[in-house]
Order: sequence, then structure tokens, then C-alpha cells
Amino acid sequence: MKHCIFGFLTLFAVMGSQAQSDSISKKDSGNNEIKLNAIMLLFGAFEPSYEYNLSESSSVGISLFIPFDDDNFDTNINYYISPYYRIFFGQKYAAGFFLEGFAMVNSIEYEYYSPSQGGNYNYWEKDVTDFALGFGLGGKWITRGGFVFEVSGGIGRNLFNTNDSDYYDYSPIVGKFGFNLGFRF
Repeated sequence: MKHCIFGFLTLFAVMGSQAQSDSISKKDSGNNEIKLNAIMLLFGAFEPSYEYNLSESSSVGISLFIPFDDDNFDTNINYYISPYYRIFFGQKYAAGFFLEGFAMVNSIEYEYYSPSQGGNYNYWEKDVTDFALGFGLGGKWITRGGFVFEVSGGIGRNLFNTNDSDYYDYSPIVGKFGFNLGFRF
């Protein structure tokens, strides 16, 4: 896990240092973007997103996460829906380095243990829906033809169900990361 995080940060730093100075006007690029998280797709989860560019320095969007292959994607996440708002600091229209604030409605399956007679434990699985707020950062690059590449990561905290000590592996921290590929039109 440490190697994965270090690799992600290194890739992000290298790509962020190679910022492009070409400017693409709003007329050339459009306001709508449809993207797909390529890394999650390889691991067995579908994460599409839609983003609308409000201005040259801000946008709003929404992403949906649904795992489809439990053998390859070992997680307890059932799904999440995450609207977000981004502020860009690049010279291109709605591109370059960005900061993101996000909300997340997530459903997670938790293992639940309770003591029974004779010192044994009863085991259940329970789906818990929660709401999280968080922030992230990333970089977005766009070609003149409208192709979009984006690297992003974020961290947040669930706001409910955080004091319930009956959950075996409950963590109130949520995360998002991605290598998104898409098209601006």
C-alpha cells in the first residue's frame, strides 16, 4: 500500500511539473466532459463521471462508483455517488492543477460481530449508508481535439455512524483517486 501511494504521488508530481502553456479558448473546447476512471476499470469497478465547466477557473461534476468484479476488487464498498466542485489554477480553460471539494453518499458492507453464549461470536454482514465531506487535488490536461486526461486524489470523512463501536472494521475515512480518460465537447 505504501508503494502504491508513493508511486501515485511521484507520478502526480512529474505530470504536474510538465504543465503546458498553450491556451485553449472556451470556444475551442466546450463545457461538458464525460470521463471514465481507467484504473478502477482494470481492478473491477465502473466509475464514470460528468463535469460541467462553469468558467475558465471552475467546474462542477458528479461521479458514480460501482464495483462489478468482487474477485479482483476486494472492497466492502457497494457504491458511492460523489458531486464535486473544482477550482483550476492552469492557463488553459478549466485545466491544469485544481483543488476539489466533494460530498459523497456511500454504501458500505461491514462485518458485525457480537458475543454469544459459550464464548463464541455471531457474525453478520450489514450495509451502512453514510454521507462524507472531503477535499482533493489533481491535474487535468486537454488536447486541442478535446481528449481529457486527469489525475486526482482526495480524502474525506463520513459524518454519521462514526460512533457505532459494533462494527468490526469500520473506518470513517473515505478516499477517491483516479486516472480519468474522457472527452470534452
